[in-house]
Amino acid sequence: MMRRSMAKLTPDQLRWRNRIEAVIRLMQPGLDLVLLAGDRLSRAVDRSDDEPAPALRFPDDVRPLAPGQPPRPTG
Repeated sequence: MMRRSMAKLTPDQLRWRNRIEAVIRLMQPGLDLVLLAGDRLSRAVDRSDDEPAPALRFPDDVRPLAPGQPPRPTG
């Protein structure tokens, strides 16, 4: 596979990228708190007594193949 090199960023593009990355770094703790609050809220709201859904189990003879494995002989 051939790798193509990307064009060099202009100084203006580099400045904008650095500014945006700095804003994201500054907002990260607040965004982490939003995710934490959402997780806690969803756990508090979903206080059901339902049993968790069981995991799907396949018998060995019909188990899906891993990528790149040849089909198993049948019979």
